[in-house]
Amino acid sequence: MSTPNLTGQQRLVSLDAYRGITMFLLIAESALLYRHLIGMFPEDSFGHSLMIQFTHHPWNGLRFWDLIQPFFMFIVGVAMPFSLNKRLSAGGDNSQVTRHILKRCFLLFLFGTGLHCVYSQKLVFELWNVLTQLSFTILLTYFLLQKPWKVQLGVSVGLLILTEVMYRLYNPEAPFVKGENFGSYTDMLLMGKINGGGWVAINCIPTAVHTLWGAMCGNFLLSQRDDNQKIKVFALAGLASLVLGYALDWTSLTPIIKRISTTSFVLASGGWALLALALFYWLVDMKKVQSWTRGFIIVGMNPIFIYLFANVLGSWLFGFVGIFNMGVLEAIGVPESFQKLINSLLTLGAMWYLCYFLYKKKIFFKI
Repeated sequence: MSTPNLTGQQRLVSLDAYRGITMFLLIAESALLYRHLIGMFPEDSFGHSLMIQFTHHPWNGLRFWDLIQPFFMFIVGVAMPFSLNKRLSAGGDNSQVTRHILKRCFLLFLFGTGLHCVYSQKLVFELWNVLTQLSFTILLTYFLLQKPWKVQLGVSVGLLILTEVMYRLYNPEAPFVKGENFGSYTDMLLMGKINGGGWVAINCIPTAVHTLWGAMCGNFLLSQRDDNQKIKVFALAGLASLVLGYALDWTSLTPIIKRISTTSFVLASGGWALLALALFYWLVDMKKVQSWTRGFIIVGMNPIFIYLFANVLGSWLFGFVGIFNMGVLEAIGVPESFQKLINSLLTLGAMWYLCYFLYKKKIFFKI
């Protein structure tokens, strides 16, 4: 999702940086960097405890890596009001924009389901990919994009209540058991299978809140409110969401579980997303501390392309780089664990350079 101008030629650089860092972290996973960093530390060490934050929590809990998808979906929402304004100011009308959004969501759905076919090396119908979920959250957010913020907030609350009700009605005594919850039940109806990791397709309903909240923030950024007031609103909303989300978990009312996107998870992760936006906007756009952002922004300029490339060809690229790198390192006696770590760094560097090449050539893939 491209980020157009705020006023004149001024870009919302904070959003570019926010998106760029998120995408950089995603492609680092495809380069197997975190896997090999974790392997460098004993299990009972501080280093291992730190690096385990770059993996998903197995069930009830929240790690840093659990925030990446919410950040991604939230950022898409923030960009949507800017994109809409840009298209309308360029002479488009609502019907043209609607057709474009429908096409975009259809392509995202195809890309998401196609990735599962690549993972399985055969034709499958699976709906657990972030792109398939994003196709739903974008569409829902688009039709609410020009509604008053109270309507948008009301819908987001309604989605969270709906999620809570669906899980609790299905199994009132144990609504959040892995593989035995309402999400798994709907997966059997939709796909005839259950994800071994506990992921469920109807996550698109609660995670639509992330995209919708992002759009609300985008509209607020476009308003004439003072910058300090914008920061204050984002920070207070983020803190309130964090407190509510963690309180639901700590009181055992609703555990924080990313794999089924419980309401407490959506609130907690959404709170972190809001606080991250406040921090980036304050640091990058208000304080103009921007020199460090360029390397990340380059990655974020082609987000869907590099996401697909990393997921489809990341492992192949790791192996290709390893033919030359690991062969030399092995010959000079470098330990295998360091060989793999260096290979991951070189693979990440190769993917970054691909983004840089496209950026320099002004090639931006959009759907």
